[in-house]
Amino acid sequence: MKSAVETLNPTRVRLTVEVPFEELKPSLDAAYKKINQQVTVKGFRKGKIPARIIDQRFGRGAVLEEAVNEALPKFYTDAVNEGDLKVLGQPEVDIKELKDGELLSFTAEVDIRPAIEIPDYSGIEVEVDTIEVSDEDVDKAVEELRERFASTSPVERPAEDGDVVTIDLEARVEGEVLEDGVASGVTYTIGSGELLDGIDEAVTGLEAGGEATFTSELKGGSASGKEAEVTVKVTQVASRELPELDDDFAQLASEFDTLDEMREDSRKRLLNTKEYDQATQAQERVLDKLLDLVEVPVPEKLLEDEIETRRHNLEHHQLAQMGLDLPRYLEIQGKSEEEFDTETKEAAVKGIKTQFVLDELVAVEKLNVSQDELTEHLMRRAASSGMTPDQFAQAVVEGNQVPMLVGEVARGKALAVVVQAATVKDTNGEIVDLSDEEDAAEGGEEPTDAAEAGAAEGGAEATEADQKPEA
Repeated sequence: MKSAVETLNPTRVRLTVEVPFEELKPSLDAAYKKINQQVTVKGFRKGKIPARIIDQRFGRGAVLEEAVNEALPKFYTDAVNEGDLKVLGQPEVDIKELKDGELLSFTAEVDIRPAIEIPDYSGIEVEVDTIEVSDEDVDKAVEELRERFASTSPVERPAEDGDVVTIDLEARVEGEVLEDGVASGVTYTIGSGELLDGIDEAVTGLEAGGEATFTSELKGGSASGKEAEVTVKVTQVASRELPELDDDFAQLASEFDTLDEMREDSRKRLLNTKEYDQATQAQERVLDKLLDLVEVPVPEKLLEDEIETRRHNLEHHQLAQMGLDLPRYLEIQGKSEEEFDTETKEAAVKGIKTQFVLDELVAVEKLNVSQDELTEHLMRRAASSGMTPDQFAQAVVEGNQVPMLVGEVARGKALAVVVQAATVKDTNGEIVDLSDEEDAAEGGEEPTDAAEAGAAEGGAEATEADQKPEA
């Protein structure tokens, strides 16, 4: 076999491959064997039909086509390896010549990873928010905990802001009651804003047994986005009572004996959260600076696939779960479809560039992923997906996604290397030491919604996978 590589642009090549006919013999034998198992010819046992009879009855062309289809993946892969190419996705194959007994010639156009030169990143400087935990922050955290331990008791008076009411709802659109517009025994805290616009005003002042009608735009269901006439009936009014802020509350709501101890623990937790947020902010800003330093061509087909993947996941997963379609979502966001398309494309471009650059950094810095690092990452991903580690690991193995997880960990380590080399200062001008925050940097920004368990959205993950061509 002979092959040649023609560079079409920085992210696409054309392979020209010539195969002497004798190298097709194994595939030709396999083709005859396959056809033998599929057809019946009178006078011959199944599987024992001579090749000349198959040629006469079904045509030599059918055999050659089967042989070429079987052989193409191997010859294509050999040409890729011979050219030392890092291909992306499926090739476009064109059979140029097929001379029986002489020659097979074909071309294959395919996207490749662009050559990237990593610049000196040691001079990167970024600014991040200063970490401050005020008494007000602690007060707010304690108050939120106090709200969780609030109790309710029925009262015989008009409902007030902050009360918990039990209500029945009925929604009508154009005079017709919606099939999914009736609900009974709904618990609602007045002022929480968790239900329909206008409901707070409607129920405030009503006692148990009271009823009111108001107009509101439905946020979900079969008539999402439409104006509806909603009838609400209050069946119970209950007041919320907050526990006293004292040592008894601290013992009820925490493992601490005193309120002061609980407040101090809240302060430490808030500090840890803000340190993590600061490290994540540093990671994101260092990454942006790094991408600004590197010229990264993006393959057009890969970009198209990435945009389509992001859009599909948004429409058919995230929005579907919320009972929304894309037009309604854009209306809520106050965006036009053109603005949405622009933002999606920008995010896709950044995701692909990020993956290319960090993968190159992995190679340049000779970073490896240990079994312990992979296991730790798997545990985190399992927790975020709501699956047990065993369930998640099984899904990863069955989906052949282990290389994807290894890539995530490796890219996280690469980004951590750049973050450690950068100068990070807070808004007060103080140097920020991120040496203890490597976990925040791990798993850097991925091309996709990162990655849902077992299916990262980054189209660039298809690097050396899915290479089998079709004639």
